[in-house]
Amino acid sequence: MIRLMNAYFPRRTLFLGISEACLVALAFIAATIARLGVSDASTLLSYEQGFIKIPILSLAFIVCMYYFDLYDSSILSNRHEIRIRLVQVLGTVSIVVACLYYVYPPLELGRGIFLIGLVIVAVLLMIWRRLFSAINSQPQFAERVLILGEGQLAASLSHELESRPELGLRIVGPVSGEGKGTDAFPSDPHEPRCSFRHLNELEELSRVVRVNRVSRIVVAMGDRRGKMPVELLLSLKSQGVLIQDGTDAYEAITGKVPIESLRLGWLLFSPGFHLSRFLLVYKRLASMVVSILGLLLSLPLLPFVALAIRLTSPGAVFYRQERVGLNGKVFYCYKFRTMCAEAEADSGPTWAGDDDPRITAVGRFLRTSRIDEIPQLWNVFKGDMSLIGPRPERPEFVEWLTKEIPFYHLRSTVRPGITGWAQVRYKYGSTTEDAKEKLRYDLYYIKNMSPGLDFLILFDTTKTILWGRGAK
Repeated sequence: MIRLMNAYFPRRTLFLGISEACLVALAFIAATIARLGVSDASTLLSYEQGFIKIPILSLAFIVCMYYFDLYDSSILSNRHEIRIRLVQVLGTVSIVVACLYYVYPPLELGRGIFLIGLVIVAVLLMIWRRLFSAINSQPQFAERVLILGEGQLAASLSHELESRPELGLRIVGPVSGEGKGTDAFPSDPHEPRCSFRHLNELEELSRVVRVNRVSRIVVAMGDRRGKMPVELLLSLKSQGVLIQDGTDAYEAITGKVPIESLRLGWLLFSPGFHLSRFLLVYKRLASMVVSILGLLLSLPLLPFVALAIRLTSPGAVFYRQERVGLNGKVFYCYKFRTMCAEAEADSGPTWAGDDDPRITAVGRFLRTSRIDEIPQLWNVFKGDMSLIGPRPERPEFVEWLTKEIPFYHLRSTVRPGITGWAQVRYKYGSTTEDAKEKLRYDLYYIKNMSPGLDFLILFDTTKTILWGRGAK
């Protein structure tokens, strides 16, 4: 994994993206030569900013491919889905580039060049994706990993590694910390059982590492006191074997913090969870600037939204609700009303569900497009919220979830946000299990908070809004 902007990306996925950007650029250089000839193509590329125009095209392709999830782990190995989405990308890029050429004509490469380049790009990307998929699925090209430990953390790690070949990690076997192999990791009954070749005595660990050419050992032991073979692991580390903490590995692979396996010592001594003065000042200033710009730009839209709400359902245009903010302080969060009036008069505080009958027709559109959250920019301006942070929750839910979920109170150590790491990485939460999963993402954000991670979240938020994900 490579750490960029305080987030982790698989090396193979980054290599795929960079290589495809190069292929797109080469395709349009070839198209320029095919259309104009070598002499005229050289003139266009050198003296008519061709070497600037082509990288812009490459960037447009890569951004569209990212927005169509072509670098997502669930799509990388699905050839049928890749073909469909590549066709969608080609169509989308054509529309985007046509708009760019209309707005700024000097960006145009020349008549016929784009169409020829589009055909070459389609062929190259189809061939390269097929080749990458074939190589990516070969276990002999993967780094060999041994998981030391058993329990939920080990089971989660093994499940992630088995289901994501782009990580380039192959498990050769789990071994417990009590001197014997494990038949299977205890895991959630809804998850598939792990099936690996199992190792025997812990004393044989050195031999197993040598025979199986293990290059990484992930220590995922729950109780390490008196059980972890420290001297043996130090010896293996001196021989070039990477020894990695299971919690750190889980964080890098999933972008989450494993709350069930979390140790207080890890929270105390691990890098992160440090809010510097610079970071706090940056977040406040950035949030204020964006909230002011957002409120000003959305002013022309507000009368139409208000009219649509009033004409389709009785009640107020705006809706305010108590939410828990920084350090547990309760504030009123403002939104456009998307439910019928007195929606919780009989039921009390409840999460919104799928096809919730309380949501109006206009309200459903406002939720899907996230227009209903525009008034929260006022909360951001006032300082109740930040632009990016954990989702603000209601006091009734916070009191209940704090008792049910360990470390839930840590969410209130930062200002809540309109968008956040959990919001772009996970669906809308309406159960305790959903709240647990979102907390794992929230703790990752609090631990790794930075301007770079905020930029990445805003970039992903755009994709979430465009596809209408995570809304109910």
